[in-house]
Amino acid sequence: MAAGRFAAGQLGGLTPFLPFELVDAVLEETRAVQHRLRDLPSRVGVYFLVAMCLFPEVGYRLVWDKLASGVGGVLLAPSAKGLRDLRRRVGCAPMKALFEVVAGALAQPRTPGARFGPYRTVSFDGCSSIKTPDSERNRAWLGWCPHGGYPQIELMTLVETGTRAVIGAVFGPTREGETSYASRLLSHLSPEMLVLWDRGFDGNDFLAAVHATGARVVGRISQRRRPPVLQPLSDSSYLSVIGGVAVRIIEAQVRVVCTDGTGFDGSYRLVTTLLDARRYPADRLVQLYHERWGATRSRTRLSELPDRRIDLMSTA
Repeated sequence: MAAGRFAAGQLGGLTPFLPFELVDAVLEETRAVQHRLRDLPSRVGVYFLVAMCLFPEVGYRLVWDKLASGVGGVLLAPSAKGLRDLRRRVGCAPMKALFEVVAGALAQPRTPGARFGPYRTVSFDGCSSIKTPDSERNRAWLGWCPHGGYPQIELMTLVETGTRAVIGAVFGPTREGETSYASRLLSHLSPEMLVLWDRGFDGNDFLAAVHATGARVVGRISQRRRPPVLQPLSDSSYLSVIGGVAVRIIEAQVRVVCTDGTGFDGSYRLVTTLLDARRYPADRLVQLYHERWGATRSRTRLSELPDRRIDLMSTA
């Protein structure tokens, strides 16, 4: 536990994952260490910024209170202006470097729900409803919201489906679209991964780019597409080609029953680069898509965040 001016610079159970030594190293690397020892050192600023992400709906002072609540003794509460200046002084570079160090897959070989056969299951997950303060600086970068209101950010992540760990993330103006941002995350893919995706990621070029990384794919494609039937298989799937990539197409009828007893039916068309129908039969892949992607949507899908302005506390 830190003491003195550094006392508030910790996050309880999260501190073991973001130890003081790591934060200090990141600050040193990005040249963000304070030039003189202040009442609010840069290390405290890093933990404060992480806490802001944990409590996005409250202001600076309440975030500080949560950050300092587990510290023994009495800490003088800084002013909102002091915390704003601390945030500006720390800047973006240390937070970006810290994310790049700690982001990554967490599942062990026996972690439940993290693997399908020899593959680690990952998925793309995006959100375009994160709203920022309506400042001139944000409008110049993000543009106007097409429906009025606050400028919006498009966020795209690559997550490990079993642990929900974030492997990589990018964000920017909403005008670029999901696949453009997802393409920037392809460097995180590897041949030991199986990528799950929902509709909207089935463009020919994107499928070819994912395939080029060596990763395998199970994803939903539009019912409007008519891929050629090159060879019917014993499990009722068939071999085809999309964007120059050899694929299997699986047509499935899925019925979902809710806890109140109501249900609905849907038609799914899945594409996969797992071509061996005996080793990876269609019913197993449909179940994988339904269970894994459904679990991701129900618990952590970014696009289902409440439609409200995320209070970023300032325009700094």
